[in-house]
Amino acid sequence: MDSYLLDTHAAIWFLMGDDKLSATAQRIIGDVSNSVYVSVVSAWELAIKISIGKLRFPGNTAGFTRMAQDNNIIILPIETVHLAALEGLPFHHRDPFDRLITATAFAKKMKLVTADENIMRYDVPLVW
Repeated sequence: MDSYLLDTHAAIWFLMGDDKLSATAQRIIGDVSNSVYVSVVSAWELAIKISIGKLRFPGNTAGFTRMAQDNNIIILPIETVHLAALEGLPFHHRDPFDRLITATAFAKKMKLVTADENIMRYDVPLVW
């Protein structure tokens, strides 16, 4: 059984049935034999984007977390080990959400599901 951490856009696209999600990502997330996670950082990012009018999501942040749980996606809290990994990440880019999600995948030895080219520059196993 493999463990996967969804980047924010991958989680949103999966939950909304968006065809921007790759077939590989769709298969991995939908496979009940995999452990699929989304960081609470993604819910935080979503809440900020909703509050500034940059994003709409059915039911807002509560809807996001409910839909994730309904789809067997485990919401992962921020842990100090994630922050320690964050301290060691090179600054390939400055997005704090992406950096913490990347550090979480690294610390937990998870494969990160993302289409983000900036994240692809980090030394973490990726799937898309």
